[in-house]
Amino acid sequence: MLISNAYAQTAPAAAQSGFSLESLMQGPGFMFIIMIPLFYFLLIRPQQKRAKEQKAMMEGLKSGDEVITAGGVLGKITKVADHYVTLDVTLSGNAVEIMVQKSAVQNLLPKGTIKSI
Repeated sequence: MLISNAYAQTAPAAAQSGFSLESLMQGPGFMFIIMIPLFYFLLIRPQQKRAKEQKAMMEGLKSGDEVITAGGVLGKITKVADHYVTLDVTLSGNAVEIMVQKSAVQNLLPKGTIKSI
C-alpha cells in the first residue's frame, strides 16, 4: 500500500547484441582511461621536467655565479662543496660569507645582477 510496484525495463537492442563502442563510452571506465594520460601530460611530465632542470642547475654551480636562495638571500658563490656552497653576501656595507645547502639555491641570476641593486 505504501510501496508501489517496480517493473523492470527491457534492455535496449544494442546492449543485447553484445559489445559496442557506445556502451564502452557510456561507462565510468572510459573516463578513467581518458584521465590517466591527461594527468600524465598536465601534472607528472612538467614536474619531472622542472626537477631535472633544477638538478642540472645545482650540479652546474661554480664559483662566481650569482644566485638567490629559497629564503630570498642574494649572493655570489665563492666556494662549492658536495652538498654546500659558500655565498658572499653584503650586509650593511660589510661583506659576509654564509654557507647554505645546494638545495637551498633557488635560481641562478644573470651576471652583474647583484652589483646593479
